[in-house]
Parts: sequence; C-alpha cells; structure tokens
Amino acid sequence: LNSIAFTIFSSLLIIVYFNLDDRFADSQKRPTERADLRIMFYNVENLFDWFDDPLTNDDEFLPEGQMHWNRKRFEAKIYNIYKVIVAAGEWEPPDIVSFAEIENRYVLEQLVSETPLLRYPFKIVHRNSPDQRGIDVALIYRSDRLDKISENFFRIGCSDDDIPKTRDLLYCTFNAGMKDTLHIFVNHWPSRSGGQLSSERYRLYVASVLRSKTDSLFAINQKVQIIILGDFNDQPDNKSLKEILEARQKENTPIPGQLYNLSYCHTKKTFCGTHKYQGNWSLLDQIIVSGDLLHKNGMYLLPDAYQIFDAPFLLEPDDKYLGSKPYRTYSGYKYKGGFSDHLPVYIDISFSR
Repeated sequence: LNSIAFTIFSSLLIIVYFNLDDRFADSQKRPTERADLRIMFYNVENLFDWFDDPLTNDDEFLPEGQMHWNRKRFEAKIYNIYKVIVAAGEWEPPDIVSFAEIENRYVLEQLVSETPLLRYPFKIVHRNSPDQRGIDVALIYRSDRLDKISENFFRIGCSDDDIPKTRDLLYCTFNAGMKDTLHIFVNHWPSRSGGQLSSERYRLYVASVLRSKTDSLFAINQKVQIIILGDFNDQPDNKSLKEILEARQKENTPIPGQLYNLSYCHTKKTFCGTHKYQGNWSLLDQIIVSGDLLHKNGMYLLPDAYQIFDAPFLLEPDDKYLGSKPYRTYSGYKYKGGFSDHLPVYIDISFSR
C-alpha cells in the first residue's frame, strides 16, 4: 500500500512539475499523430549508479569522486530520463527505447520501476559489456505491444588484436503483431578520443562486424526488416557508415537487401544535429533501415519517419558559440541538473491494413 501511495504521489508531483515547465508544455503541443510503433534511441550521457564497481573505471561517478555523484543526483537524472521518454512519446511512451551509456541493469530497473513508467509493462534487455568505463547499450520494450523473440550481444574487440574492447552490439528480434519479424541492432561505436582520423579504424571495424550481421540476414531474406539505431560517433557521410556499412541515402525506389540511412539532414530543420561540440552540431545519433521498410507493405515507415527530438526543455542557450546546445547534467565538473549532451531520435512504423 505504501508503495502504491508513493507512486501516486510521485506521479502527481511530476505532473505539477511538468505544468510549471513552459518549455516542456510547448513540446507537448505538436500536432503529430502517433503511428503503430514508435522506436527511440537516446544516449543518456553517463547514467551511473552511485556504487563502486571494482571491475570498471567508475571512480568519477561516486560520492567522493570528481563529479560528487550521489543518490539524490542519480534519482534526479532517472526522473529526467523518464520525462524525456514520455515527452518523446507524446504522453504515451515509445514501444522500444534503446540507450547508450547505461552503467548496468540496476539503473534500468530504477527507471522502469521507480518512476511512473511503472504503469507500463516495460521489460529490459541488457548485458554488461567489457567497456573500460563500464557503460553499455540496452533497450526497454513494452511487453503489451511487442513479443520478444530473441536477444544476442556481439562482443567487439578481443585480446589478440589491437581493437580495444568496447560496447557490445545488441541484437534483438520482435514480433509486433504482424507475420514479419523486426530485427533491431543497438550501437555505441568507439569515440573520437585522440582525434577523428586516428580513431577511425576502430569504427571501421565495428561497421564491418555490423555489416556481416546484416549480410547474413539478407542472405536468408532480401526483404528482412532491419532497424539499426545508435550513437555511431561518425556522421552519415563518413567512411564507416557510407562505405563499410553501405548505408545510403533514401531513394525514390528503395531496394530490398540494401540499407538506408534516414538521418541525412532535413532542409526544414533549423539545425540538423544531435550533439554539439565547440559550436558545431554533428549528427552522431542515427537510424538506418533495410529497404523493405520503405515500401508500403506490412510494416513500413512513414515519410520523414526519422525525427530528432529537440524539445525546448532539452536545450539551453549557448553563450559561447551562440544558438542553443543540449542541456547537460554536467558542464565539466559543474553540476547543472540537465539531461544529456545528446538529443534523442526516433522513428514511427505503421502497419498496412
């Protein structure tokens, strides 16, 4: 009974908080109509718990660490992520929410059970990766809307080569009430630390691993329905995505058995980016699909299905470089209480009837 009362009380507080936040309210006035499925990706930027994990380098995010991370700040971040998920779903959470920079399963359990997301039957797909900092990819999905068929985690890098161990490639299949299976790949490719060119070969390697997985699916069925989401730490026209993964721009007549990157800039956008560094927006968070999803047959994507969720409450003024920038949890070591240094992205899928 106490748990139920706490959940109701928390929900009322959040609703009041949202009503007082004009920027959040503005984001809810969009006249868009939800499709049958909404699938989202969000790099949440360092969603750590406040406990020490002796197997990973999480020292910064401890109460005595440089970030002075603690339970109060963790809970505030969890509620901020909840807020983003609900807003991006237009008060109905997306059916699949995939993540980068998740420390462990515990933080996901807190998200789905200690916020009003508890009202929805979300289930978790996660495994600890060998990343040095202990950050992983993961997803949650609504079990009332989707049936999970399988899940796999492909390891990237090993001890007998010079490719550093990094986040796993998450592969999950779902039945969405249609005869066809939906194949989901969640990515967080190696960063540009040390420079774009010097680190490029790591991303080329991960791109080749992902391409081998999609080739195996295409070899069985050219009309397989694939969705690839993630923070690729490269832009759509970089070699890793354009040449190795062979993710091309959308064509007038998409071809089954090919991959299409939906994330090329929309001319109607005031800016086209999900991450800002030294005054420049870059499009690191992308969604790529197989050609059959671009045909109006079974499951299909609506025109302009890819959206960057750039609601006003996720942005703040960029005093140094002008314009706006993502409203982060930290600026350096200064706690700000924001959301992430990345903006979320999502796509809508419809069913032909």
